[in-house]
Amino acid sequence: MMGRILGPEERKESRKLAARQVRLIILFFVIALGGGMIYLSTRERDDDRIRSEKKPSFNYRYEFRHLKNEMKVNLYIDGSLFTSYHYNPDLKKHVLFPIITESGKKVTRGYPLEPRPFEPTDHPHHIGISLTHGVVNSLDFWSNTDSVPPERQFHYGTVLHDSFKKIKSGDKKGILEITARWERSDKRVLMDEKTIFTFTSEPGVRIIDRETTLTATDLSVHFQDSKEGMYCMRVAREMEQPSPEYREYLDENLKLVRFPKDSLTGPKGLYENSEGHMGDDVWGKRAKWVSLSSMLEGEPVSVVMFDHPANPNYPAHWMARGYGLFGINPFGSQVYSEGKESLNYFLEPGKSVTFNYRLAIINGFKPDKIRIEKLFNDFVSQNK
Repeated sequence: MMGRILGPEERKESRKLAARQVRLIILFFVIALGGGMIYLSTRERDDDRIRSEKKPSFNYRYEFRHLKNEMKVNLYIDGSLFTSYHYNPDLKKHVLFPIITESGKKVTRGYPLEPRPFEPTDHPHHIGISLTHGVVNSLDFWSNTDSVPPERQFHYGTVLHDSFKKIKSGDKKGILEITARWERSDKRVLMDEKTIFTFTSEPGVRIIDRETTLTATDLSVHFQDSKEGMYCMRVAREMEQPSPEYREYLDENLKLVRFPKDSLTGPKGLYENSEGHMGDDVWGKRAKWVSLSSMLEGEPVSVVMFDHPANPNYPAHWMARGYGLFGINPFGSQVYSEGKESLNYFLEPGKSVTFNYRLAIINGFKPDKIRIEKLFNDFVSQNK
């Protein structure tokens, strides 16, 4: 039986009804799509959180995991965390933190990112491992923190992460290549930075090689002679050298207290350099390498830092302080030599300077001079 033929008005109403139905279908589709995108975004955030809380499975000996929400890249060696590259701008510089031995001992101070009981709380800008300087075009890139009041910010500079050029896991090594910028408080960029971290290891030894190239933009850049710099790490309490200084510490409840150093977890560290100087005598001296050895949780641990012959002012002076700041500074000759030397380093617009440093984290044994010299020679031959 044939259906009834609709009149003009009925056809008009039918078309309107069909149009409304189409609009409703489109609306439902848009809502569903948006909800799906929100769900996927939430799941991605959750996945990042889960990966940060659970031990992941691994495909390589050296494997990176980028936790974007936490603004860091973790590096695992043989499935255990070695270090993390942090690039949160609130830190005022990019850092490697923490640094962990093959057996799981943390050689870096936790404060201020991950404070631990009985740690000193001085110098909050000493975070993990970093490369900055105290006086660059009269700006302090060394001690800038997020606690600097706004009216003082014009005295400081900031090293800001820009991009990742390479995050490469592998079985022989891990490579992390980044770019950054050295910026004034008015956002004008003084220098562009390119840094390549290469991570390797051998039994009982984990190694970080760092190559950093700084290029002046459209201004001359002046590294003024200052003891505050340049490639440095802040070590754990037990790695410090014994000292009679009094400072503020965290107690077992992470509350500030004031005790003499030796009343808490005792420091047992000892510096030694390539020239035979030891203890506090290492500070300010020129050397091609310096080691810091101690007992950490009952295990021998050493941190050895190496200069490179191609670096400016080689062999450089060492900012090896008893309270736990361990570093090398090519641009502090006047202070370290008590006025006998001076170095003010200039970069003309468009010109570059490159720094190469090696850091070896050794646990389970104290390396002798022959072993350290081999690590130095390998470093030099690989970076000619």
